[in-house]
Amino acid sequence: MSFHQLNPSIPVTVIGKGDGYAVAVIDYGQEHNLIWVTALDESAEVWCAPNPLVRMKGNWTMGRERPASVSLKGSPSDKVKVSSGQTAQMG
Repeated sequence: MSFHQLNPSIPVTVIGKGDGYAVAVIDYGQEHNLIWVTALDESAEVWCAPNPLVRMKGNWTMGRERPASVSLKGSPSDKVKVSSGQTAQMG
C-alpha cells in the first residue's frame, strides 16, 4: 500500500459527487483500483473515490473538454462495479 500526496492538487470531477481537487492517491496494489482522496468544492466534504468514478476536469488551455458523459450531480446508480469485483458504494 502506498499513499502519495499530490502537489499541486489536481482538479477533478467525482461522478455522482461533483467537482473538487484530488489531494492524494492511495494505491493498494495490482488487484485494486487507485483511490483518489478528493476535497469537494460545493460541500467541503472529503471523499475517497475509486478510480472508475474520477475524471479530469476540462481545461481549455490544454484543449481538454469535459466529456459529455460526466454529470456533476447525477449517477446512474449509487453502486458502481469496479474491476476487482468489488462494489463501491457512493453516498
